[in-house]
Amino acid sequence: MCTYVPENLEPSRPLVVALHGCKQQAEDYDNETGWIKFAERNQFALLLPQQQKANNMSKCFNWFELNDIERDKGEALSIRQMIKKMASDTDIDPEKVYITGLSAGGGMATVMLAVYPDMFAGGAIIAGIPYKCATNVGEALNECGVSIVPGQLAPMKDLSPDAWGNLVRNASSHNGPYPRISIWQGTSDTTVNPADQQELVDQWTNVLGVDQTPDIEDTINGHEHKLYKNDNGEPLIETILISGMGHGTPIDPGGGDDQCGEAASYILDVGTCSSYYIIKFWGLDFQ
Repeated sequence: MCTYVPENLEPSRPLVVALHGCKQQAEDYDNETGWIKFAERNQFALLLPQQQKANNMSKCFNWFELNDIERDKGEALSIRQMIKKMASDTDIDPEKVYITGLSAGGGMATVMLAVYPDMFAGGAIIAGIPYKCATNVGEALNECGVSIVPGQLAPMKDLSPDAWGNLVRNASSHNGPYPRISIWQGTSDTTVNPADQQELVDQWTNVLGVDQTPDIEDTINGHEHKLYKNDNGEPLIETILISGMGHGTPIDPGGGDDQCGEAASYILDVGTCSSYYIIKFWGLDFQ
């Protein structure tokens, strides 16, 4: 459990949970992705869980292991306990907890949004996988669009929106609103199939009760951006498809308000700071 809390952070401020990808660690996912910069500027606490090699030799969060992806079990429970401790230690606002992650971290962020929807106000999934696409290693390697060998992507299962949605609805007894979600993907990703983004859209539009047709289609720095709104005109899902990007978190190093990050393995300088736009979508830039 790694944390960053801005000096003299006032009570009842938001908490952002950021989950690293495979072959990374928590300290690779703070400054490099811009989260510390925005924690300071927007005044929120930051929690970065660290996967252990004893759980996964590649330090991937186990988004595909049944005992880790159900409510109050395994890694999902561990992350929940970290959030509870963070709330106790820093007096954060429990109504303003957000979670994001890359790759396996994105898959585990999806898990947390599904099994603990009551805990989160929003999420962001970067090169991630729909909830319960797999419940064991074999399914994960053969049915969820991930790379078995470099450059060779497995097929991505194509379920109906209702079938995807049922997997989330059956994950808890929650009957209230679900968190809003930002979904990012690169078109040239050879580790996670870009088709996963559409399956995530199918799953979460169904859960959130909006249709699969975007209400707004525009661009962010030239990259495809779509918004899906409810009947009240509130954007509940957004997707950003980064043209030409491989597998990693998009950043844009520099000192501008909308810039962030330091290029590294799986942290890709594509001229777009994903953390900045995620914060905007969540509404943390106005709080």
